[in-house]
Amino acid sequence: MSWRVRHEGSPQAVDVASAARVLEGVRDGDWEPSDEVRGPGDSAWQAIEDHPLFADAVADLEPPKPPEPDEARLDMNPLIDVALVLLIFYMITTSYANLRRVIDLPPEPPSDASRTKMVKPDDIKDRIIKVKMWMEGETALVTIEGKPVPMDGLEKELAEAVKATGRKDLFADVAGDVPWGKEAKLYDAAKGAGVLTIFWPKGK
Repeated sequence: MSWRVRHEGSPQAVDVASAARVLEGVRDGDWEPSDEVRGPGDSAWQAIEDHPLFADAVADLEPPKPPEPDEARLDMNPLIDVALVLLIFYMITTSYANLRRVIDLPPEPPSDASRTKMVKPDDIKDRIIKVKMWMEGETALVTIEGKPVPMDGLEKELAEAVKATGRKDLFADVAGDVPWGKEAKLYDAAKGAGVLTIFWPKGK
């Protein structure tokens, strides 16, 4: 009676002439160590690697060596990466250099002194509302065209002056000791009253 070999769990089996042929088939790759074998004296199927007759021989079999790498083949990926980086670098630097040649830089803006227009009160007296603010102790006093007005009614009084005179320019004569917070209230009130331009004395 010959040896029989089948794939693990398969109902189909192949007759093999001898145990040596079974081991040779495993060595040649025809059979896997997990495939099943049944010899003339065996009562049941067993995996080749578990069979007492083949266990040691299968354990000694070395796995097939991986194919040798082709040393003649050159990996071009790193070279391509470096070439792309250099290309991008040259494109950016060239574009920037061209832009510097093409774009005309704007002229230097004029200084603050050249943009400031100096006017005299007499030149604009017919189109301004004169407001004066100074301090007496901790209290800020305000007059509009010489008329004293309270700080909390400043916007209302300015609006009435604009409406009565039709003037929308204001000459603000603010003393140097007036705190900025109170001076800012004057400018906010002028804006709320519809004043378009605020003039200051020279040196303010």
